[in-house]
Amino acid sequence: MMRMTFGVSSSVTLLFDFWNVHGPAGMVVSVFVVFLLTVFYELLKVWRVWLGCSSRWTSPHCPNAGPPTSHSDSDDILESSPSESSLTPMELHPSVPNTRNSWLLHCIQTVLHMLQVSLGYMLMLCVMSYNTWIFLGIIVGSALGYLISFPLLGQV
Repeated sequence: MMRMTFGVSSSVTLLFDFWNVHGPAGMVVSVFVVFLLTVFYELLKVWRVWLGCSSRWTSPHCPNAGPPTSHSDSDDILESSPSESSLTPMELHPSVPNTRNSWLLHCIQTVLHMLQVSLGYMLMLCVMSYNTWIFLGIIVGSALGYLISFPLLGQV
């Protein structure tokens, strides 16, 4: 029967039969690999959002998407407002993105989503090995990946 409590053993089998860890050196390498996979997972999340924001469409997940800010000073509003004669409705022609490019972008985002979901489940299964060192590697990797990647969203 499989363990259902965390332990600090240096022997564990992760994900596949060939990833069988025996000894401290193998555990250090395995924790480092899982740590890097977790950092990549966090970077992948930001990359997907960045791809969605860099397209011609405005995504609600973009940090810069939102209603325009209004002026607080009434004099500035009166000076910048159009005259009454120019208040007639104008018809805007939204730019239609290239269909081929939009499908290509959608396919790329779909592949990245599949990779992100697969990697997320693999990391979850690593945590379910109930090894404390592997768990800590995933937690620290997630924190470092978030620390590195999410400030990049402000530059979109």
